[in-house]
Amino acid sequence: MRIDKYLWCIRVFKTRTIATTACKKGQVKIDAKSVKPSREIFGGELIVVRKNQINYQIKALDLPESRVGAKLVDQYRKDVTPKEEFEKTELLKFAKDHYRKKGIGRPTKKDRRDLDNYQEDTTEDL
Repeated sequence: MRIDKYLWCIRVFKTRTIATTACKKGQVKIDAKSVKPSREIFGGELIVVRKNQINYQIKALDLPESRVGAKLVDQYRKDVTPKEEFEKTELLKFAKDHYRKKGIGRPTKKDRRDLDNYQEDTTEDL
């Protein structure tokens, strides 16, 4: 079975086109090598898929005939992604919050009104 079709069948990607594009971009690797969408996959191989800044590690247990239901996915793959991968996203989220606080940068409408009111008050005092 082709790798793009396998990833679509086990519901890693929503469409086969997205799976094909991910393979072409180098986001799908087997044995630490980027693979083409047409590469054949066999049971027992470890696949690394980069999706949403997480490197998911999936072990192919068996090959499905066609796209399977969400409840049956675990028969065909085993998720061996380490917990550290998910912790990295939490750290990344905190890092983004640290550099860009809400309300800093371009003023909101409320900030703009407060500035206008403040300027009107200071000109009246003169």
